[in-house]
Amino acid sequence: MRVVFLEVDTERTWSVASIGPGFVGAYLRQHGHEVGFVRATLDKSDDQVVAEIAALAPDLLGVSLTTRQWLRGAHLVAHLRRTIDVPVVAGGLHPTFSPEEVLASPGFDFVCLGEGEQAAVELCEALAAGARPGALLDGRLARIANIWTRGRPRPALRAPFEPLDRLPFLARDLLDEPRGTVHMATQRGCPFPCTYCAARMYDELYDEVGAGDYGRRRSLDNVLAELEQLRADDRLGYVIFLDDTFTINHPWVRAFATAYGERIRAPFSLHARVETVNEKMLHQLAAAGCSMITYGVESGSERVRREVMHRPVTNQRFRDVFRWTREAGILLTCNFMLGLPGETRDDVEQTLALAEELDVRDFGYFVFYPYPGTQLFRVCQERGYLPADYLTRPANHRESILNLPDLSPDDIAGFYDRFTDLRRRMYLRHHGTAAPEHVAGAVDHVHDLAAVG
Repeated sequence: MRVVFLEVDTERTWSVASIGPGFVGAYLRQHGHEVGFVRATLDKSDDQVVAEIAALAPDLLGVSLTTRQWLRGAHLVAHLRRTIDVPVVAGGLHPTFSPEEVLASPGFDFVCLGEGEQAAVELCEALAAGARPGALLDGRLARIANIWTRGRPRPALRAPFEPLDRLPFLARDLLDEPRGTVHMATQRGCPFPCTYCAARMYDELYDEVGAGDYGRRRSLDNVLAELEQLRADDRLGYVIFLDDTFTINHPWVRAFATAYGERIRAPFSLHARVETVNEKMLHQLAAAGCSMITYGVESGSERVRREVMHRPVTNQRFRDVFRWTREAGILLTCNFMLGLPGETRDDVEQTLALAEELDVRDFGYFVFYPYPGTQLFRVCQERGYLPADYLTRPANHRESILNLPDLSPDDIAGFYDRFTDLRRRMYLRHHGTAAPEHVAGAVDHVHDLAAVG
């Protein structure tokens, strides 16, 4: 079977494609299947994207989708199926937590719930043996765990893949990485109960059906072996660890810092929570080559973090950890949110004040969007904050789609403009140049600074 993965760009072209197809594609190749890749960049017309897919003659098209990618992804798949008769499977966050919506959209035959490596291989085997999505009397597709076929009941969920070390290394040709920069994932799952983030929802999805503990981490030797292979292939220049929180499991992190410093030494960046680091660890990471850390601050209001986000951490903790990070010689950036349910104007004022006080080289700021599967999505549904047509509205982080009692759309737009102005002033003070137009572009720029020290 030949499987082609479609990467859907929205708003801008990111520095790396979706990570899921890199894992699934490598596993498919390990089991004898061919894999291809098409990226729907913003400058490509629908017809161009379809022509590129058709040229690869796929037997199955795979699309990994977040909610932000959903509208354009659905449009492209519908356009494709009017031209090419190829079955389509969707995976990723949005299909996992809005599967009925995806299967009701024209052109989608299957949704992969949760992890997709083993499910994708079984789906390919069934299709190669003659199974077809529309043949409802054929039970072969219905027996594949994690694969929901249009017109069929919801499938069972298989146990998470274990151990992760048995997976082949990422198929880098499916990531579209810039030369010299590599993206790594060392774990799956998240132990924290944040209400705004879908990462935790995978843990709850598997827990609800008794499918097993979703939280797992690769062994240190396995992670280092992949990095050493990349260095042997002359690809290793700068490493970006994509784990939501790299700094959990302190014994693993300490062992990593020692071994990475001895065997790899390439500069790297990671994501951390201030609750999961200490002063000693930061110096250990810096000695190993850590050049940048991104922290999630989210809100400057301790009440919002505690009551709305379920993140009971104090502002003083951010002040301390940011100071320790700087003293260790590590660049840092951070992210803020605004427009959450339960947030007031005073709460957002506190966020602006904390952002200015923390005084980072650059930061991201995002208007809250309620992603399906998260606890705050359910809160917005139950309280009537979601508009009736929310499914057809783009998921962006510049304006709110919610009807909130304490913050109007004009309030949120005004605060967003103030964040933009604050970022411009702080960026100019630290860098001596104007900030990039896109927040993500600025974060890429800070990554570049970290890569060169």
